[in-house]
Amino acid sequence: MKLPVLVTQKIPERALALVREMCDVRLDPPDQRLTPLALRQAVAGVEGMICLVTDQIDVQVLEAGTALKVVANVAVGYDNIDIRAATQRGIAVTNTPGAVTEATADLTWGLLLSIARRIAEGDRYIRAGKWHEWQFMFMLGCDVYDRTLGIIGMGRIGQAVARRAQGFGMRVLYHNRQRLAAGVEQALGATWVELPTLLQQADFVSVHVPLMAETIHLIGAAELRLMQPTAYLINTARGAVIDEAGLVRALTEGWIAGAALDVFEREPEVPQALFALENVVLVPHIGSASVATRTRMAVMAAENLLAVLRGNRPPNVVNPEIYG
Repeated sequence: MKLPVLVTQKIPERALALVREMCDVRLDPPDQRLTPLALRQAVAGVEGMICLVTDQIDVQVLEAGTALKVVANVAVGYDNIDIRAATQRGIAVTNTPGAVTEATADLTWGLLLSIARRIAEGDRYIRAGKWHEWQFMFMLGCDVYDRTLGIIGMGRIGQAVARRAQGFGMRVLYHNRQRLAAGVEQALGATWVELPTLLQQADFVSVHVPLMAETIHLIGAAELRLMQPTAYLINTARGAVIDEAGLVRALTEGWIAGAALDVFEREPEVPQALFALENVVLVPHIGSASVATRTRMAVMAAENLLAVLRGNRPPNVVNPEIYG
């Protein structure tokens, strides 16, 4: 008899095919988010769950899933899951590290170039029928080559962003809880500095930290005031790492030159004040949104789930203490 599992939202067929070989997929819904009540109802009686970062797997969901053995998150971050509650119940929680690295680094650079060279703004200008003649001093942006890039969080994605900076001849500063080995710093051409120093010196500040208690509003009004008025902020990490109210003020009052955001504090809600600003690029959380990357993530989550259901320790468990 196949084991019952829940897949909360649509994922690539390649991953679903893997799961169906061993499991009975109880829910293969359209590409839409389940309500909290529907999620609690759907998890009842299943032994495993593949969920997305938009699914809030709280204590109520875990209590409803009395047969749950594994929650496989299709994401690197897992702030949408109550890890403590899962661990207390002996439920393995897994993620998909590494799968999103290069795609997210690519998008980071796309955002950086877009805000620096006013690409999205120029696109809007043409579509609005405003462009009537070429002018020498029109829509001047900021050079990227030979500038200073500050990276906050030097994990896999931060390092991938730093590698790309070498092609632009940039000076790279970084701040991380733990300093990288000297050989890694040398290979990346990166220098560790305190966060205030990074904010004061960088022309572009790119955020790549996980969301946890210590990083909520890591970048607030005080930090934004440290940045140069010609500097730009890029966020492809988690929305709550930046205090959006402080950022709106920084952008409207000219504390910084602009921002490019892939993530927001209360997604899909975006502060209305940002819509009126031309010095902002906004995209809907698409850091990992390539066909190859999303497929790789889903397959990794499926493999994690199947490992647990077979009685094995999964490759990417985030609460290893349940295994003693």
